[in-house]
Amino acid sequence: MAERALDRIPDRINVRPAYTVEDAAAYGARFAGVSAPELLRTLLTGELRGQIAAVSSFGTESAVLLHMVASADPATPVVFTDTLKMFPETLAYRDALVARLGLLDVRVIRPDPALLAAKDPDGIRHGYDPDGCCDLRKVEPLTRGLAPFEAWISGRKGFQAGTRRALPRFEVEDGRLKLNPLADWDKAALNAYFAAHDLPRHPLEAEGYLSIGCAPCTSQVKPGEDPRSGRWRGFDKVECGIHRPVESVRPV
Repeated sequence: MAERALDRIPDRINVRPAYTVEDAAAYGARFAGVSAPELLRTLLTGELRGQIAAVSSFGTESAVLLHMVASADPATPVVFTDTLKMFPETLAYRDALVARLGLLDVRVIRPDPALLAAKDPDGIRHGYDPDGCCDLRKVEPLTRGLAPFEAWISGRKGFQAGTRRALPRFEVEDGRLKLNPLADWDKAALNAYFAAHDLPRHPLEAEGYLSIGCAPCTSQVKPGEDPRSGRWRGFDKVECGIHRPVESVRPV
């Protein structure tokens, strides 16, 4: 007689995203009218503690968000992607801000050397394929840097570019909660915060660099232009790939 197959319960893997669009909407409603510093203080010391990191380019406006993060919890991880094409002024500014604000867990992520050797051996890919260069030097490293976290904080603001005008304070990307605490801040509010807390400015800002990324792909901004117009000038490109353009209607 044939042996009866053993009854077996099939394995199940939970593939539900950590966060959903509905979760982002709920956070948005919960923190409507709450100031950015209070929002960060509540979440960094509460339910998102240990699950969240801040991502910073240490650019012209980064000190505002980093000051709020440090004031809430200086042990919050801060992820900085060093593309190996940064302005030396940015690296010096990073070190000065870290010391000034007392940030305790700054994680520097760099491109994979093997990928650089295979895809950009001469270091000139930015000149003919800026999307590919950003994928290699920004997107892939940051993906590794954010792997341990379920949520992250971005310093984006709606006024910076047309692709950011409808920016919400909470969104979800690939199952990860993304916070944009300064989404509705304008330049005047940022300047007031710099003055109120006596925060140092990026040394290149006074020279007309209003949005600072990699040195080869960053130029000075002309009067009347969007602050990010100096990025990838000459190319049909306004985002590095880390952030996606925002729909024209602001989500709840």
